[in-house]
Amino acid sequence: MAKGTMKAAAVAATVAAGALLGAAAVSVARRHCLQVIRTKHGIARVHVVEGASGERIRVLSQGGVYQSASYLGELRFEPVFSYYRGFDIPFSHETPQSVLLIGGGGFSYPKHLLTSASGVHLDVVELNAAVVRAARRWFFLDELERRLADPRTADGNSLRIIVGDGRDLVERGEGEILSTAGAPSVGTRPGFAVEGPGYPLRSLRAGEIILPRYDAIINDAFAGAEPAPALATVEAVQAIAGRLAPGGLYLSNVVSRDGGRDLTFLRDEIATLLQVFAHVQVIETSDEVWGGEDNYLVVASDRAIDLPESIPFGEELLGRALRDPAA
Repeated sequence: MAKGTMKAAAVAATVAAGALLGAAAVSVARRHCLQVIRTKHGIARVHVVEGASGERIRVLSQGGVYQSASYLGELRFEPVFSYYRGFDIPFSHETPQSVLLIGGGGFSYPKHLLTSASGVHLDVVELNAAVVRAARRWFFLDELERRLADPRTADGNSLRIIVGDGRDLVERGEGEILSTAGAPSVGTRPGFAVEGPGYPLRSLRAGEIILPRYDAIINDAFAGAEPAPALATVEAVQAIAGRLAPGGLYLSNVVSRDGGRDLTFLRDEIATLLQVFAHVQVIETSDEVWGGEDNYLVVASDRAIDLPESIPFGEELLGRALRDPAA
């Protein structure tokens, strides 16, 4: 664990007014709604917003905050917010071959990763089938899937979308029904299985569990402005660690509160991860251009990780390790 103290700018940043983006914020001049979506966490909306410089950006909002965003036109596969590119930082020396992303939203990071890297097999688990359909319709996921279906443009990459609960998946699929996006669920309480990255899912017989291990797992799951609580506990992190290959990386996107002044969840997240992983580092990925709450990427692994961009911290920063509620 790195020692020292949090940079003052990271602890008490002042930010411009704007709407949270599940992880970032954007101040807009105008907006209009394209679609209203019913999800498991309430109503979500697809907007087109016009930024201060006149750029047109399509966003997915829920609970008064933005969950995902995409440029239109030539930049449609480029990340709007810097925290998306922050996910790339731990992969600067070696791109992982198998990645699990928990929380698809508008599929901003999958679009970026699978058009800028090669040989990556990406699984995305998204709780809401309606959000996946909206991503295909409004956020160019359909175009990405067509590119990946053609060996001439796939560059060795593949994408598999799983509609289901992320915690259920990392806990070997027991519990809620999980299926590939758009496919009908079969039977009651089925499990799921894969033969390896990029292979299709198949139904499981009772008690049969087969899952891959991933080189990296990225947690970008939010319920409105709040991080998914079921993925924030020691028990959840233990399950996530069990789905990592030896030396694999776990990346968690964390957002501040109160204009960057409240880092309670960041402190708790670090303490929680240190209960499971030997090494934890923190990178600030806030976006000065768009403003809003501060973003932090927390990176954990059982192997030593050396990220030059990491923020030093000491024992005094640690919060409380979060636990599942008592049964």
